[in-house]
Amino acid sequence: MSRVARLCSLRLVSPMPSKLPRLFVRSPLRTGAEIVLAPDQAHYLANVLRLKPQEQVLVFNGVDGEWCARAVAVGKRKVTLAAEHQTRAQEDGPDLHYLFAPIKRARLDYMAQKATEMGASLLQPVITRRTVAERVKIERLESNAIEAAEQCGMLCVPEVRAPAKLEALIEGWDENRLLIFADEAAPTASPLETLAAQTPRPLAVLIGPEGGFEPEERALLLRQRFVVPVSLGPRIMRADTAAVACLALVNAVLGDWH
Repeated sequence: MSRVARLCSLRLVSPMPSKLPRLFVRSPLRTGAEIVLAPDQAHYLANVLRLKPQEQVLVFNGVDGEWCARAVAVGKRKVTLAAEHQTRAQEDGPDLHYLFAPIKRARLDYMAQKATEMGASLLQPVITRRTVAERVKIERLESNAIEAAEQCGMLCVPEVRAPAKLEALIEGWDENRLLIFADEAAPTASPLETLAAQTPRPLAVLIGPEGGFEPEERALLLRQRFVVPVSLGPRIMRADTAAVACLALVNAVLGDWH
């Protein structure tokens, strides 16, 4: 069974009802720890789910594993929980960075959610010469990543960084991390063959803008020793579809699916 499948199966250290609400929190988690939820989380539990005092919630913070917590105070605007016991120990997630040229908002929401579900540990907006939507709301990306992690039973939420220009990212790149980018003109038609030839190492995936990279940008990428171009097949894909396809290929061959 793959790591993603294991995470989404929600196998717990101690049996817990599978329908408990599950929330990402910023608080340290240990037995007896008090957790004061953010206002939007408090509203969700108190006014949408009608949570009552003494009812249970699953919480995680990306560091201390997943915990069962009990509601000790429930108000319309404030909910306080108390951590009771750990249900799953923390696991290290994949070391997989996802770089992307921003696209329109609704599809960007989808992309952030799916990249999180596919195991991305970092989301990095990249500004290219053909990028249309240069303004990116980091808080919205973070919200979508958190929501995906909560719903899929993941223990980590990817870091979200501010947009950066492609040239600046390449100039400051850590050459120990392999950068795989979706390239319509890749010299090898089979992405599996291309990826299988690579040595396992920290990974990054780059998906360009809807209009593709400018020739100068593509040339810049291909000059780098740490860059590998891969084809995604004979069909032209939208950026959000290409993201899922490329991340799936990378996970299957070099990531934690194989």
